Amino acid sequence: MAKKNKKKDDLPEGMSRRQAKLAARAAERAALEKDPRPYGGLAAEADLVALQEFVPSAVAKLDVKGIDRDVHVVTVLPGGGAALIREAQYGGGALVALQVQSRSHNPGRDLAYTLNWVRDAQPGQSLGSTIADGTEPPLSEFLDPATELDVVEHQDFDWWLPEGADVDLATRQAMQNANDAVIESHRVRADVPGSVWWANPGGGKAYIRWVRVDDNEDAILRSLARVAARGELNLGEGTKFAGVFRTHGIVAPVFDLDPEAPFDSYAAELERVNEALEKELTNDAQLTADEHRQLQNIKSRQVTIR
Repeated sequence: MAKKNKKKDDLPEGMSRRQAKLAARAAERAALEKDPRPYGGLAAEADLVALQEFVPSAVAKLDVKGIDRDVHVVTVLPGGGAALIREAQYGGGALVALQVQSRSHNPGRDLAYTLNWVRDAQPGQSLGSTIADGTEPPLSEFLDPATELDVVEHQDFDWWLPEGADVDLATRQAMQNANDAVIESHRVRADVPGSVWWANPGGGKAYIRWVRVDDNEDAILRSLARVAARGELNLGEGTKFAGVFRTHGIVAPVFDLDPEAPFDSYAAELERVNEALEKELTNDAQLTADEHRQLQNIKSRQVTIR
């Protein structure tokens, strides 16, 4: 009997087998590419980056399209899990974590993967890994680009457990250990772009991390250098510009602070620095020698979070 030809039923319509293979390889390469701004285009971009990289304990209600339950995005869940659904007796809401034990290099796709899981998950279920596998819809299917987050910071992890939940001794001990390790952190309210967070890890120094969402990383670094050269890159007496974090396509300036000063006392200084930076963003003149030295100093001390 003659050998049958391979069936073409599994090929995309209008494609030869070779074309299908090439398309599959292109899709694999695309999945491996890193999104330069994983949360770009979202009004909540700065908050999502801050919750994922800098804030120890916080929760924010997330308005999600197509999901018929309450969804909260959080910093971290027990064991570094990706998501959990409360038991029905506690409302059946979902907690979705940004700081997870395992993730891909595309956190926006990971978040879409987790939200896609939340859509069909049942009360009591949990998701261990949030690594996107290509089956997830685009994040825009779940989040309105104009949606902003109302972030509530916590100085403990008591929100891990629903009110009235009966937990065993081991769970309570794990909760206490987590609470003992949490770093005091507060959002700083100021009329500036981005998301500003104060933290006091101990050791005699507090700091502010200011997650900005400037479209041009090089331009904001040059602006920081120009303001630094004038001696104006600080948040007042007893403070010092410490450097920048670069993560997810955006820049987060960092300032060292006196831990005795109230966390909410920096709004005016942040607004002053922001005004100076905004003016310099459109300055395309060549850097002076002093400004160039400041730029090189900033670049030499920058930390990239991947």
